Amino acid sequence: MQPSRERQSSIFFLMLLLAAVPLHQASPWTVLWAAPAILIAAVLIAWAAESAQFFIAQGFALAILAWLQTLPEFAVEAVLAWKQQVPLLLANLTGALLLLTGFGWPMIYYTAARAHRKKTGKSLDVIHLPKEHSVEVVGLAVPLVYMFFVYWKASLDLIDAVVLVVIYSVYLAILSRMPPEEPDAIDELELIPRTIVKAKPLVRTAVIAALFIAGGALIYYSAEPFLGGLLALSTAIGIPSFVFIQYVAPFVSEFPEIASTYYWARTVTGAPMALMNMVSSNINQWTLLVAMLPVVYSLSRGEVSSIPLDSQQSLELLMTLAQALVGLLFLMNMELAWWEAGALMGLFLAQFAFSPTPYATEAHWVVTIVYFLWAGVEVARIVASKEAPRAFVQFSEMWRAHVVRR
Repeated sequence: MQPSRERQSSIFFLMLLLAAVPLHQASPWTVLWAAPAILIAAVLIAWAAESAQFFIAQGFALAILAWLQTLPEFAVEAVLAWKQQVPLLLANLTGALLLLTGFGWPMIYYTAARAHRKKTGKSLDVIHLPKEHSVEVVGLAVPLVYMFFVYWKASLDLIDAVVLVVIYSVYLAILSRMPPEEPDAIDELELIPRTIVKAKPLVRTAVIAALFIAGGALIYYSAEPFLGGLLALSTAIGIPSFVFIQYVAPFVSEFPEIASTYYWARTVTGAPMALMNMVSSNINQWTLLVAMLPVVYSLSRGEVSSIPLDSQQSLELLMTLAQALVGLLFLMNMELAWWEAGALMGLFLAQFAFSPTPYATEAHWVVTIVYFLWAGVEVARIVASKEAPRAFVQFSEMWRAHVVRR
């Protein structure tokens, strides 16, 4: 006898998340143990990535870190896709991406600027990115171009999933060919990662692997109970589900990135690594996370299916793409300046403030238009300079030095 569809759904759901407490049964008190678990996980995988950068390319280590950090986001989206909550799928995705770029990037700058002023008494005007990080900057451009196509056709299907996975695979392959960090930078590490790096090779490898596995497992097991606890809390205090999924849940699911990047940004010298951690998370979510949605959705329906985008989801996707485009253009000169961080934060707060109100749609259209106008100004500045963007020039150099010549 074949198991019922309901039984198949339950088995797949349990295999997917390995979580003991279903969302609808979670208590608000679940947050009290799940939140510390996610915080501890963020610190563990931050130590692992910081240590691993001296033995593999830093960008590759950050890509692994970003994947582990986004496990909560993958868990949230997998639950929504499996339960066929189509109106909420892009709510969570766009909310998380808006948060990363509009809040996460500026937070890195302001954390580093504050630490820099405290140490030196001088202001930090810009965060300079080393040329090897041109791979991440250029790597962000490719999925954004494809996602504009997804917006245009107003659907997400298995073909899109294949294309996005290929994009991420190529990006990861290029990162794997980049050189590791110079040994001279080891002494700049804090005690625990410095001790790991200086340990014997066998011990070092085992500890780094154990930290990655332990951190990933903690996030994997804690994410769904944490979301369930917050959902129960939001119901208790009357927060609408769409607003909760778009703006409350991402603060939870993106918490590992925020914790790791704050940990690095406060050292000032680690600010570029912190920023690239965020960019890696952006790339990860624009590719693998988006690709997962039609796969899980089709499995849930038991047939090949595309996810239609209604007018609200299309607007949220367009606004998120517009914000990402502006952020990408800011990084084209391999810097993030104070005013660029301020612009991203200001526009994020503007759309965030109007989201729970009856004027959310109008406000989001206005913010989207402002993003595109700003992007136009940035493109005009690049054209007027009559020089190729620094990110493309440095990417070309890294490509010739570490990919073509191998």
